[in-house]
Amino acid sequence: QVQLVESGGGLVQAGGSLRLSCAASGRTFSNYAMGWFRQAPGKEREFVAAISGGGDRTSYARPAKGRFTISRDNTKNTGYLQMNSLKPEDTAVYYCAADTTISVLTTTTPNYWGQGTQVTVSS
Repeated sequence: QVQLVESGGGLVQAGGSLRLSCAASGRTFSNYAMGWFRQAPGKEREFVAAISGGGDRTSYARPAKGRFTISRDNTKNTGYLQMNSLKPEDTAVYYCAADTTISVLTTTTPNYWGQGTQVTVSS
């Protein structure tokens, strides 16, 4: 089992920045790819970004490219999502997820999820 706990959400003005964190416990964190997903009110959950277990490969959804950066520190068992140039349409609950590979994260429902953290971007 892998337990995931997100933090760092909040209220920010458009154009601002936030950094989300995902603290992992349980099994060896570096053995798992990690991803971020989000769900806005009335919309389906969508993929945002993912990073391989070793941190050498990343994948981004189109809305995140150029504005968001995913990273991880395996020595701290923590993953991050740096979000810059935030827009009101980025408002959502952001979830951290983990599974074996980036491909599994992006093509199936990941096995492990955090509880989510709210991000609200005001115009």
